[in-house]
Formats: sequence, C-alpha cells, structure tokens
Amino acid sequence: MTPGLLKMWISFAGMASMAIAIISIYFSRYKLKGFLKGIVAALAYLFMILAGIIMVIVVFSGPVIE
Repeated sequence: MTPGLLKMWISFAGMASMAIAIISIYFSRYKLKGFLKGIVAALAYLFMILAGIIMVIVVFSGPVIE
C-alpha cells in the first residue's frame, strides 16, 4: 500500500469518527436519559477529539511525494 493510499484510509477513519461523534451527541442530548446519557456523551466527545487529532495529523503531514 502506497503512503498516499494509507493517508487516505486514515482520513476516512477520521471522518467516520466525526460522523459517529455527531450521531452520538444527538442521541445523548435528545433521546437518552440518566446514566447512559453521560456515557454516550463522553464517548462522543472522545470520538470528536480523536477525529480532530487525525485531521490535524493528515493535513499538516503535507503532500505525499513518491
């Protein structure tokens, strides 16, 4: 697998993590109650932080030159 293709898959993982975070935050705010609400919200914000870190790494690593 080339470095450019690997970088693409890593960025897809970041985007998927962001989508999971968005859906989880929605459910924790509007659909869930009690203890489960806190757990889902915490996991959602962890996914959001992970996605942000992945995006920063992908963007600032620069172009892939082969």
